[in-house]
Amino acid sequence: MAGNEGGARPGRLRWALLALLFVSTVINYLDRQALSILATTIQVDLGVTDAAYAHIVQAFLLAYTVAYLLAGRITDWLGSRMALALFVAWWSVANLMTGMARSAFELGAARFALGLGEPGNYTVGSKVVSERFPPAERGLAFGIYTAGAMVGATLAPPLIGGVAMIYGWRAAFVVTGVAGLLWLAAWLWIHPREARAVKVPDVAGEGVLWGRLLRDRTLWLLVLSRAVADPVWYFYLFWFPKYLNDVRGMSLAAVASMAWVVYLAADVGSVGGGAISSALVKRGIAPARSRLIAMAGAASLAPIGIFATFHPALPILFAIGSAVAFAHLVFQINISTLVVDLYGSRNIATVFGIIGAGSALGGMLSAQVVGSLVSSGRFDVSFVAMSVLHPLAFGVAWLGVKLAPRSRMIADAALPQ
Repeated sequence: MAGNEGGARPGRLRWALLALLFVSTVINYLDRQALSILATTIQVDLGVTDAAYAHIVQAFLLAYTVAYLLAGRITDWLGSRMALALFVAWWSVANLMTGMARSAFELGAARFALGLGEPGNYTVGSKVVSERFPPAERGLAFGIYTAGAMVGATLAPPLIGGVAMIYGWRAAFVVTGVAGLLWLAAWLWIHPREARAVKVPDVAGEGVLWGRLLRDRTLWLLVLSRAVADPVWYFYLFWFPKYLNDVRGMSLAAVASMAWVVYLAADVGSVGGGAISSALVKRGIAPARSRLIAMAGAASLAPIGIFATFHPALPILFAIGSAVAFAHLVFQINISTLVVDLYGSRNIATVFGIIGAGSALGGMLSAQVVGSLVSSGRFDVSFVAMSVLHPLAFGVAWLGVKLAPRSRMIADAALPQ
């Protein structure tokens, strides 16, 4: 297995970059979560049906899926500094465009553009963690910067809802878009210029690289694992606030004041899940096994979401949602770190992009299924379906690691530069 054991760079710079990645991830999730928080308001204003809203979510996820593949290669070609600058500038402008939408089509086009830019945050993050952090710190590093997603999701209900109630829903997209452009200046100032030249894609070399990647059984099983597990998170991200509005009768103000609890639990799962597996590595347990142990615990907890179908009191419902969000982030952080453990840093963004595309594909397909269920008034069936996905995803990931010694693993030195 080709980890980057000796490639981590000591010093304070890596923690400064990790802090900037944390902030960019906060902004990333504020941008995408804004639509779900304001869905009912925007639907009324623009005349968007539930089916059309599902198609808009799918448009975002379609772009997100395709862009993951490209974002990984762009990250490996340009390096983390210039790649993330490009991605954040793109998605910030796309979010500003969302605030200017006048129809369902324009709204869908703006969200499609947003989806083209947002995956780059995570391909760059995987490259920074792989290059600058040793195995015993990788889980924690992934957990810290990924926690930005949950902080963004936690802040989104009160922040987006508050801005929308005072200034209108369009202002919420303007505020978050401008925040991304301000972050961009800090990234370019703090991140040092990379010593190596930008890679120039070579057609023959690209063919060799993609041929090896696409024949790797472990890689495909990790792709499948993410595709199975991540619809749970997309469900709680895109549909849970709408469920609270439409089924439980909560107002926008009530959702804004309470829904953040679920995403705060995800924060704890993000940092805590990474810290758990990092601690196991420090105790001498092999990195891959440490990640699987944490993932097994998460997969055991996540099915608690099925109890939402009993329509419990709101405090219990939020406790259930919080437990699922916590479990999912423990799972996600550790499967992400597992990828870095198994594959070397030189083309890690490309590998991570392929796996991320699997995640987005799973979310895109699930959006159609959930949209159909919601349109027919069957939110409960969605909760049941989500409750079985993590155990299935864990089994797939476990099989991927079991096959890893026999599969066509990637050796950094053997891959084209």
